[in-house]
Amino acid sequence: QLQLVESGGGLVQPGGSLRLSCAVSGFTLDYYTIGWFRQAPGKEREGVSCISSSGGSTNYADSVKGRFTISRDNAKNTVYLQMNSLKPEDTAIYYCAAAFKPGILWVACQRGYGMDYWGKGTLVTVSS
Repeated sequence: QLQLVESGGGLVQPGGSLRLSCAVSGFTLDYYTIGWFRQAPGKEREGVSCISSSGGSTNYADSVKGRFTISRDNAKNTVYLQMNSLKPEDTAIYYCAAAFKPGILWVACQRGYGMDYWGKGTLVTVSS
């Protein structure tokens, strides 16, 4: 059974850090582009970051550039999103998704185009 499971969300104060994990099972991560997305209450889904299957190409939304870092460990079948300097506007449910492609142009990836599998999300709340 193909599955993506996000973890690492929680409540954090502004300026704090969290590391999200996206663990995949049922398929080998090596051949998949992975994206992180988020959706805040009352807002549309936003593409946060994407990483190619090799990890050689990464892209970020302008709103998180310089604060978030995406990485992957194919041997552990896990993709990470390190989030630093968190702001209240980062509060959202964070999802990971997988596309059976070596890479996807950012303009498409950030919209979720081409994603084959989605996780159920993990909630991140940034508040004092």
